[in-house]
Amino acid sequence: MQPRLENLTIQPFLKWAGGKRWLTNHVDKIIPRFNGKYIEPFLGSGAVFFHLAPSSAILSDTNKDLILTYQAIRSDWKKVEKVLEKHQKKHSKEYYYSIRSSRPRLPHTKAAQFIYLNRTCWNGLYRVNLSGAFNVPIGTKNKVILESDRFDEIAKRLEKAELSTSDFELTINRAGEDDFVFVDPPYTVKHNYNGFIKYNENLFSWEDQLRLKSSIDRAVERGAKVLVTNANHPSLKELYRDYRQLGMSRKNALAAQAKHRGRFEELLVFCGYT
Repeated sequence: MQPRLENLTIQPFLKWAGGKRWLTNHVDKIIPRFNGKYIEPFLGSGAVFFHLAPSSAILSDTNKDLILTYQAIRSDWKKVEKVLEKHQKKHSKEYYYSIRSSRPRLPHTKAAQFIYLNRTCWNGLYRVNLSGAFNVPIGTKNKVILESDRFDEIAKRLEKAELSTSDFELTINRAGEDDFVFVDPPYTVKHNYNGFIKYNENLFSWEDQLRLKSSIDRAVERGAKVLVTNANHPSLKELYRDYRQLGMSRKNALAAQAKHRGRFEELLVFCGYT
């Protein structure tokens, strides 16, 4: 495994549905040694990337606003933080909805808007309407600036990463000998009996899951090592039947009411290594 840039622990600055902060407690046991690039085609909050701090990475996501936010922090994190401080001072219900409906034009103001809405909307959920406008209502959290924020270190860890808005197949196709690919797709399953399906059914179909599997098979044939996370569902276990699998439980905090939150079964699939 590539060495970290330094031993400082960096927490993701975004809350993301299906985020993998919980997985970082186990990475030393489930991620192989690799000397090539770190590749992540479903970046989200980037918990595993920031934990590993690889010296070379290819990071992508189909969410262009998410990628723009990472690019803006890498380019000038101080500008982003300054606008966030302004949002903190003015935060209120009225202010939230005014910022939600606004259309910033500069990269650092767009990034600050994205982070502000993520931290103050309902449960950190990212959702847009048919017009592509963010439409999540205000939540209960009031903190815009967090004690854990280290945008300077975030920017440093992104310096050697290539960031792009891209389909997962194009990104995985770049994986080669001794690269490591961390694949954390939306959790759709064949028969739609899945807790996340209502958030993802229009974004990631079962046909996408099949296309993803084919992409991973080709990457393994080229010598890459791939870790896949997905729902622990019979349809996915069957899809990845040729690879070693491990079931894990984690707490699911996405439900609107606490009484509906519980343990969620995850499936880890080890492709190209054991």
